[in-house]
Amino acid sequence: MVTKPLNTLQLQLEYSERDPEAILELAFNTFDNIAISFSGAEDVVLIELATRVTDNISVFTLDTGRLHPETYRFIDQVREHYGIDIEVLSPDPAELEPFVTTKGFFSFYQDGHQECCGIRKVAPLRRKLSQLDAWITGQRKDQSPNTRAHIPVIEQDLSFGSQENLLYKFNPLANWRSAQVWETIHEYDVPFNELHQKGFVSIGCEPCTRPVLPNQHERAGRWWWEEATQKECGLHASNSKSL
Repeated sequence: MVTKPLNTLQLQLEYSERDPEAILELAFNTFDNIAISFSGAEDVVLIELATRVTDNISVFTLDTGRLHPETYRFIDQVREHYGIDIEVLSPDPAELEPFVTTKGFFSFYQDGHQECCGIRKVAPLRRKLSQLDAWITGQRKDQSPNTRAHIPVIEQDLSFGSQENLLYKFNPLANWRSAQVWETIHEYDVPFNELHQKGFVSIGCEPCTRPVLPNQHERAGRWWWEEATQKECGLHASNSKSL
């Protein structure tokens, strides 16, 4: 259990060139109360790599109520493949029902995705992170040149934590490129979301995700009606703040 703040700047320097397994080992050796955030996409490699460094894996995922059927099936496939529990976090009906009643199911096409994501994603995540000391994400720098180009392998999370209530965030895949992720998936026969075989690269909610065309960046398939620097849902708000 960590009793004093970590020197994240020092750890960033020390681990910036280390492989994801070393970063995961640091995370699990430092924190008992830590969990992997699983999006239902290619970040499944985090679970695969974590099984090599610990027997005590805690995984959660956000069920917005708007995921593709393929993603729901995939989450169950991962649960069965690794023999693990996956905690499913849902929106608070007291927030969601008035929103949908007032604005309908597709208001984000007119006024942006932030309010919908705030209710369906950010609020459930905030509730979960309030119970943790650290969390692990599948963010990579190559996922978004506009918002993720400078993410560190470890950081203090001031979006969901504070100087009084410390929360740390590990991004073990930060320096990996997509090709390395897929090499690992194929080498170790890791299950993957069948949407990836249908042209989807970055996978989110069904109304806000579409296949990308050849030579398009993967984030082009997310919130395509909005400006590129806005293509974060709020789960990683610090990325946008650092721009």
